Amino acid sequence: MKNILVPTDFSPAAHHAFDVAVRLAQRTGGAITLLHVEEHNDTPRFSSSGGRIGGSSLEDVFMLKYLQKIKQQMHELMAEARHLAPEVPVTDVLRTSSLVNSVLEVIAERQIDLVVMGAHEHSAWQHFFAGSNTERLVRTAPCPVLTVKHPEMQFNVRHIVFPSDFSAEADRAVPDLQRIQAVFPDATLHLLKVVPDIDQYATAMARIQDFAERHHLQHCEPEVIDAADASVGIPLFARQTHADLVVMPTHARTGLSHFLHHNVAENVARHALPPVLTFRL
Repeated sequence: MKNILVPTDFSPAAHHAFDVAVRLAQRTGGAITLLHVEEHNDTPRFSSSGGRIGGSSLEDVFMLKYLQKIKQQMHELMAEARHLAPEVPVTDVLRTSSLVNSVLEVIAERQIDLVVMGAHEHSAWQHFFAGSNTERLVRTAPCPVLTVKHPEMQFNVRHIVFPSDFSAEADRAVPDLQRIQAVFPDATLHLLKVVPDIDQYATAMARIQDFAERHHLQHCEPEVIDAADASVGIPLFARQTHADLVVMPTHARTGLSHFLHHNVAENVARHALPPVLTFRL
């Protein structure tokens, strides 16, 4: 998590994501690329300095002035980062294309290994995961995506929640879990299984313990919560443990954890979860 990309539209949510990215870069010795995308159909590409590559018109003059204003906003964020963490390098990129295509291009060009994005508070998770730019990035990005909804100025991660059914497929998430634990070595990893009936508690606990022992996971706690479904159990447990981060593997096919349905994820998001880190299995 050293090469961090932060797409920004200068909204409060995007600023929350930027704050988290700066703290992460401090922790990992990383660098940040700040990306703003102006989505215009049939608009020529502009360079990162705001200059158009070929052509001129009155509309182009207006666009150039607008892009110069965007650059000023980008530089203000960069100055803020220098004040908070002078050791963290921050560069800026300005693109006129689709957001998703621009993010994927920058990931490839700059070997990005983490995208940090703001998720707007009012957005229902169904929209968030069923057609938004964030959903498409979660589904298509070759690197993990961290979504942030609320201010997390210090981002002191002490409790990480990994909800799963701990089937054989969950084994594929272990390398990513271990990388996350390496970034936050003092955090407790809560391995969480939601069961619909308390009678399943013993079986679920045994499955989690087997998962942890098989993969030699450290600083982890097996957790089982009795709830009607994951949409109730996950946010309830996150609140009870004061979770700082929820980690969820996804599929490229849907962008959703294999044990979550759209309505489940929507309900989970409505209950103000902490930042959510998704990565593709």
